[in-house]
Amino acid sequence: MEPVSLKGLPQNPLLLIDSAPIIYVLEDHPELAPVFRPVFEAHAKGRARFAVTTVTLAEVLTGPLAERNEVLTERYRSTFRSWFVVDLDAEIAESAARLRAACKLKLADAVKAASALMIGADALITHDRDFSALLDLRVLGV
Repeated sequence: MEPVSLKGLPQNPLLLIDSAPIIYVLEDHPELAPVFRPVFEAHAKGRARFAVTTVTLAEVLTGPLAERNEVLTERYRSTFRSWFVVDLDAEIAESAARLRAACKLKLADAVKAASALMIGADALITHDRDFSALLDLRVLGV
């Protein structure tokens, strides 16, 4: 799999980051971290803005908390401090329901897609092919 490129996106794009790329990069997955690392490097250099949903926060923190790995849990927490967190509100929930009905997305994926659309994200960074049915949102990483 080729590394994700931000070519074709506006300067300093707003990117909604899905759970898997975060886990791959922060836990240094041997095969998949290199695919997503360029996106994280762009953010570290101030060339991209990151957003994450509250659903994603819950998903990525579950593993380290279940393992009682406070070091990894804190690494995730400190990483998220520089990202915009999209709260789940009634408008996003209704939009997610519409996406679920139209595209047959799982609830968590529908919330992420609806959140990306709501904040005007330039792309969704994911390793999940379930987003392929979305026509109004650029999806990178699949």
